[in-house]
Amino acid sequence: MSTTPTPRVEAVRRFNRFYTRQVGALEEGLLKSPYSLAEARVLYELAHHEHTTASELSQELRLDAGYLSRVIKALESKDLVVRSRSERDGRSHDLSLSDQGHEAFARLNESSKREIGALLTSLSDDEQMRLLEAMRTIETILGAEPERRVPYILRPPQPGDLGWIVQRHGVLYSQEYGWDERFEGLVAEVVSHFSKHFDPARERCWIAERDGENVGAVMLVAHPDRAGTARLRLLLVEPSARGLGVGRRLVQECARFARRVGYHTITLWTNSVLTAARRIYETEGYQLVASEPHHSFGHDLIGETWELAL
Repeated sequence: MSTTPTPRVEAVRRFNRFYTRQVGALEEGLLKSPYSLAEARVLYELAHHEHTTASELSQELRLDAGYLSRVIKALESKDLVVRSRSERDGRSHDLSLSDQGHEAFARLNESSKREIGALLTSLSDDEQMRLLEAMRTIETILGAEPERRVPYILRPPQPGDLGWIVQRHGVLYSQEYGWDERFEGLVAEVVSHFSKHFDPARERCWIAERDGENVGAVMLVAHPDRAGTARLRLLLVEPSARGLGVGRRLVQECARFARRVGYHTITLWTNSVLTAARRIYETEGYQLVASEPHHSFGHDLIGETWELAL
């Protein structure tokens, strides 16, 4: 086996030093955050997995198991990461982001997008395409493995997201079911009440994001008349993201959060024509407890109440 010429080795080392300076990875806190590069990598991976273990993370990140264990413990001490008994293997524990972890990742993610956006903006369109092609070439030659993570993240809402929920409900339900503007008005009322009376200790809204675009949402709010009961509201998945498990993951996040804060029941109201959503509820253990015909949004419908005992 021939020895690689020293100038080529030095050229790769020089590129590595240049690129780490360019992306800011050598700063004490990545992207001016309180997190190290290793901590940020773990937050990123957990945000893109439905469930994973420390062993699986170690393999994906190619980090020493002992070092990764210390990183995870540091994140746990900051209430960013939680462990739970794995449903796949009772001998191990799954790792996931806590609510604070999702918020921390969302801030890191936005900072990263801004910095990379600023970098690309300084280049012409032709230079951007040449840069991307060069990156793809590096990945191909060095044998980059396919990513095993889910192709979306869940995060808290950011400015403009609540308006997006109203707008997309209005558009999609008009296109797919012919519902009139009264449905969009109802959604606007729900969103308005959420924003005015939001209780961060007992309520949540999740946005599913894919490649920088919103592709789903759901809300979990306290029931106004039933202590210990939460209401799942406004589940939405964009057509472009259907089949990826986004809706099921959003519903599961509602149940996880509800259990954690002490609710004993989740209830929801839907309509029989929403077959995809009904399949998710049934798969996740919800029971149909009531149904009745009604005329709303310009159509004769059958309203349904589903409940999940936690």
